[in-house]
Amino acid sequence: MSKVEEFEELRPLLFSIAYRILSSVSEAEDAVQETWLRFDASATEPTSAKAFLSATVTRISIDVLRSARVRREEYVGPWFPEPLLSDPYQNPARSAELADSVSMAALLLLERLSPLERAVFVMREVFAFGFDEIASAVGRSEAACRQLLVRARRHMEAGRPRFEADRQERQELATRFFDALKDGDVGGLQELLAADVQFVGDGGGKAPQLAKALVGAENVARVLGTVFPWLLRIDVTCEPHEVNGQPGAIFRDRDGKVLQTLALDVLDGQIQTIRAVINPDKLGHIGPVADAWAVDRELKQARRRSN
Repeated sequence: MSKVEEFEELRPLLFSIAYRILSSVSEAEDAVQETWLRFDASATEPTSAKAFLSATVTRISIDVLRSARVRREEYVGPWFPEPLLSDPYQNPARSAELADSVSMAALLLLERLSPLERAVFVMREVFAFGFDEIASAVGRSEAACRQLLVRARRHMEAGRPRFEADRQERQELATRFFDALKDGDVGGLQELLAADVQFVGDGGGKAPQLAKALVGAENVARVLGTVFPWLLRIDVTCEPHEVNGQPGAIFRDRDGKVLQTLALDVLDGQIQTIRAVINPDKLGHIGPVADAWAVDRELKQARRRSN
């Protein structure tokens, strides 16, 4: 097998490692590309291409994350990961763990960890690498990596996200949610929401968004049930789609450009959290991005005309 073939076979795994460390599709793709350049330039043939490439993409991702943290501290409003529509790496034996580990809730929890803790946690808990491989990847001893994992687990356990175990039930609830959303059925929406549900948007100061998170089933249902039917009147479409391994949707303007994504956390038969990513900088990998400000102006005009 040629170098190119070896790399392409492992590309899905490399991207999945990088995305979980970086929470960014674009940065993960760049890390994978840099990994290929280093692999291609290597004069010696590694004993294991998988071990070499996994270690390389992890080290690159750690370095990128350290600089990204500074930018995130200056971010305007709530910060969410770039939405991932499908994870290219599939392992039937670990499908549930892989899906949950890429959820918005899990990635936000990983933000509590240092870059080294995060890398060790991802490699061990998500991808089941041995401590010898992890040690090589992060440049620490196996004993140090075990301690990093202990600390990471301690941070993660406190807020570990839980989701509806039955994926079909989760999807059926999401279908009912989006049907009620399109109909402006405030009562129907409220029945599907947990009493303390939160609706939060990430616009990064580059798109219209709520001034603060909405909390409570009545508040969230009223706002969603009022606004979204108006969006449909100005030809915004709602396309149900899995987002970060959870039920969600992509909203597009009349030209089919991406306006925002929604991701739902479902537990105990109710929606616990709704996260909207509206920042255009985080949507380009999905397709051409809509002008959210123009859509917002058109929405306001349509509502004024109706009054």
